[in-house]
Amino acid sequence: MSTYAIGDIQGCFAELEKLLDVIHFDNKDDILWFAGDLVNRGPASLQTLRFIKSLGNHHKVVLGNHDLHLLAVAYDLQSEKRGDTLGHILAAPDRDDLIDWLRHCPLLHHDQALGYVMTHAGLSPAWTLSEAKLLAQEVEEVLCGETPEFLLQNMYGNLPDRWDNNLAGSERLRCIVNFLTRMRFCHADGRLDLTYRGEIADKPDDLIPWFDVPGRLNADEKIIFGHWAALNGKTPAGSNLFALDTGCVWGNCLTAMRLEDKKRFNVKCG
Repeated sequence: MSTYAIGDIQGCFAELEKLLDVIHFDNKDDILWFAGDLVNRGPASLQTLRFIKSLGNHHKVVLGNHDLHLLAVAYDLQSEKRGDTLGHILAAPDRDDLIDWLRHCPLLHHDQALGYVMTHAGLSPAWTLSEAKLLAQEVEEVLCGETPEFLLQNMYGNLPDRWDNNLAGSERLRCIVNFLTRMRFCHADGRLDLTYRGEIADKPDDLIPWFDVPGRLNADEKIIFGHWAALNGKTPAGSNLFALDTGCVWGNCLTAMRLEDKKRFNVKCG
């Protein structure tokens, strides 16, 4: 049995099928981890969701920002944006089952035996792993509860940009979601910056990758994340960080990593 973590699919189901052929995926023995952003922008988000849901106990999913956006649209709390490709899901006969399954997926997965933690964007520099797990559970309890609308209608926005355990209500939930699903750059004091969207080489001098923030409290954890295609799967040499978004939806690659030996596999996209 092997465990493979796969980066952002974003509806590129044909490429996912090719990647599973490359790794000789056995749906009776192997486990697939998905680092979020299963849907949107690619052409086959519906097929992607149906397939992953069909894996049953042979998959682990964490939600990404595009997955949460789908949920907000499905609950009529947001409109589709330019470039969204969610219509086939919203019109599908099994739409309600898929949406209900998706909203019950977590934001963080930790496997103590394998020694990895996975979220879509990473972990706030201000959180230990234990704290991150509890905070993710706070969001999951609302999303899985009777009023998921409270989260879905309040999660949009860039503030608050600094974690404070005294945050409450919608601001607390929004801050947790932003660190887990949208984070790329921070200031040196750990404040989150969600305004800069350019290339790493052109970033303002006062911004640094979240994993380079001095004193990061989860620096000893092995962290799998997606979300940041511009990294092209590269993180600081010798680090215990595993970036798996290699920009499939932009015509680059879809990547899987076998957790037992860290070997990577990829297929060309587009």
